[in-house]
Amino acid sequence: MRLAGIAIALSTWVLVGGCGSDTGDAPADAAPPSDSAPADDPDNILIADYSLSWGPVSVRPAQEDTQCVWLRLSNDTEIKVHQLHNTLSASSHHLIVYKDDLDQTEQRTPVPCQPFSGALNTTGKIFPMMITQKHDDRLTLPPAVAYTLAPHQMIKIEMHYLNPNEEAADATATATFSAADPVAIRDEANILFIGTPDIELEANKPAEIHQFFNPGRAQLDLANAKFFAITGHTHQLGLSVEVGIAETPTSPVTPVYAPTSFLWNEPETTTHKPEFKVDPAGGFDFTCRYYNSTNRAVQFGEKTTDEMCFFWAYYYPSNGSHVCVHTTYGGGNLDLCCPDAGAGLCALLDDALGN
Repeated sequence: MRLAGIAIALSTWVLVGGCGSDTGDAPADAAPPSDSAPADDPDNILIADYSLSWGPVSVRPAQEDTQCVWLRLSNDTEIKVHQLHNTLSASSHHLIVYKDDLDQTEQRTPVPCQPFSGALNTTGKIFPMMITQKHDDRLTLPPAVAYTLAPHQMIKIEMHYLNPNEEAADATATATFSAADPVAIRDEANILFIGTPDIELEANKPAEIHQFFNPGRAQLDLANAKFFAITGHTHQLGLSVEVGIAETPTSPVTPVYAPTSFLWNEPETTTHKPEFKVDPAGGFDFTCRYYNSTNRAVQFGEKTTDEMCFFWAYYYPSNGSHVCVHTTYGGGNLDLCCPDAGAGLCALLDDALGN
């Protein structure tokens, strides 16, 4: 990934205009709702489960790739999803579950796909509901909050897998959607994906990246947003991700994400009860720390041999799903969001994540 080219392209765009794979034979399929209410029901409002499966795909030793399936849920009527539960095999790096109102044709066998393409879509008809990096990950939304899914909702499941072992292994995943009693739901949830492409790690050295993202500068209205969960994201050189909120880049920071033990391949999701809000004039202060133990410089990119500095935050009431970046490359100070900034930025980010 050529960081300079991306950062210059981002800056220029604002000024002028605002992986090899093996495929498994067994198809993923939709399971009918369970006959009884889900067992884990902290709010006592869940009424049915709907499950989808990804894979299996046989993954060769050291093989890394991203593959997707498109599947319809078996729900005959509209449902309010209050809880999501993802389980991943050992060869999985991360899984993204999208609500997809854009694609209409099922693809049950995993096929190669562009990473994060659903998150960067400018139509607003596809967005991530949950991003999982743990092998067993459950997200319960706050009381009276849900994702609304249409009858037989199309779901896109994107798997980024990596087999670090010396023998082939199957990559698999299951996503379970727990529906709530609709009369108990008041607000719609959504997700923000925030980070920076400003990553240049020198060989055999520690490094720290510290940035401040101001939603208002990116024309993103979060005045009423309540954030209830947050997860950090790096690749294998990452030592920690810390996120806070502040009134200005130089104001005191209130921590909202600072795991005592950060594991890059299974980072903690921190939940907030009560939820936290961001000052409309302020923003997110975030820091990623690394030790580059390799003999080469490492830059921003999608592969686990590249690096990232991102976090995603779940919030309500929904003001859309957004992928946002802060960059200071070349002395600039830019806060940008896709799709708000338009198709040009989304295309640049899409290209960056795919190289």
